[in-house]
Amino acid sequence: MAKTFKGRMVVPGSGRAPALVSHGGFNTLASYQSALMFGDKAVKCGDQNNPDIYKKSLVNAALCLPQTIGSTTGGMVFYAAGALGKLPAFMCFSKPIDSLAAAGVIMADVWTENHMPVVDSLGDEFLETVKTGDMLTLSEDGTVTVG
Repeated sequence: MAKTFKGRMVVPGSGRAPALVSHGGFNTLASYQSALMFGDKAVKCGDQNNPDIYKKSLVNAALCLPQTIGSTTGGMVFYAAGALGKLPAFMCFSKPIDSLAAAGVIMADVWTENHMPVVDSLGDEFLETVKTGDMLTLSEDGTVTVG
């Protein structure tokens, strides 16, 4: 049975993709470093401290996470990933997006040819419900349907 969650659109858009779920904070630099520096075309998560998504492809997935963590480079990593066409299909934050991640996803949307919708504030129940592999649908009003 499908379940819906309503969030706030940070980068407008819609999409449908399989979920990739991280229950811990998403370290943007550690996750993308191999893909951006060494040309990993599959864009597998390189953050060994995030067992939920380590070595799983970030591209074409609905990346579901509580929040980002790490250094101030996080925003620029999202921008660089956008410039190289290595972004997830869309991102779903259970908590409010932090300012560095917001800046990066907005820069990627405005300054690159690649579009990645982002919704935040979906709530803790969202991450308790969604499982990696579940099909997610993101509507333009910020509704995420699981299933």
